[in-house]
Amino acid sequence: MAHPQLTSTDFEPLLTNKAELEKISGKSTSYWKDAWRRFRKNKLALAGIFVILLLGIMAFNGAKMSGHNFKDNDLMATNQTMSKDHWFGTDTLGRDIFARTWEGAKISLFIGLMAAFLDLIIGVIWGAVAGYFGGKVDEYLMRIADILYGLPYLLVVILLMVLMGQGIWTMIIAMVITGWINMARIVRGQVMQLRSEEYVLASRSLGASNSRLLFKHLIPNTLGPILVTLTLTVPNAIFTEAFLSFLGLGVPMPHASWGVMTSDAIGAFQYYPYQLFFPAFFICLTMLAFNVIGDGMRDALDPKGRK
Repeated sequence: MAHPQLTSTDFEPLLTNKAELEKISGKSTSYWKDAWRRFRKNKLALAGIFVILLLGIMAFNGAKMSGHNFKDNDLMATNQTMSKDHWFGTDTLGRDIFARTWEGAKISLFIGLMAAFLDLIIGVIWGAVAGYFGGKVDEYLMRIADILYGLPYLLVVILLMVLMGQGIWTMIIAMVITGWINMARIVRGQVMQLRSEEYVLASRSLGASNSRLLFKHLIPNTLGPILVTLTLTVPNAIFTEAFLSFLGLGVPMPHASWGVMTSDAIGAFQYYPYQLFFPAFFICLTMLAFNVIGDGMRDALDPKGRK
């Protein structure tokens, strides 16, 4: 069977305009813009950000709204339930629980954020140096980290309180002594993967110093895991503060924190359970909010999820 003869009318010519041929059909998107676009689609993570912002606002304004001072004792108004005058009720010493809850939020959030920030600074620098130089430097730095990680945490807290006295900064320093190790290990692993990349070798061949390679190329390219780890470090620090305050090793009187309020409410829990409910609820809510933000950032910053 013979095939039909093809003619020029059977073909459609392509565009010959070079400008049209080189035109990009889609809008280019950077890594961070794409990550933010994916993060915005995570409604639970956005709700977590909203909760943290609301807690931060109430931490600085909630006590003023109540019209009571968190330190004031009113022995004529002890163990009152929720009312127009005391929105969350009062405790065994007649102190307004609403005012103390938001004063506790201020201290608990400050301790959590400050401890996480110091963990970030120490862990990133320690892990980046260990991962970049490798060899004996890596061996010495990580063995020091392993020794610190093996120290009993409560023993460290007690020793610091003997040396420095009980206080907020004592708790923060106690958390930071071992809290940065997880961040350092994550950064070390990321830097060890990136240090042999072509752009790092090219920058080194052009005469870039070690500090420039670390802070210009390697650390910025590990921001994804760093941010995710940071969001998960904050709730851990808040829970640690609550745990230490519950044991009587935390914030000293007359300051209030959620851990102190929880410890104070345990004795009256059988008869006045509402005194325990509010600090425990806000501890759980804050930890949940930071965890869903961390999960959302992990999904958004995952390169495998890019489209």
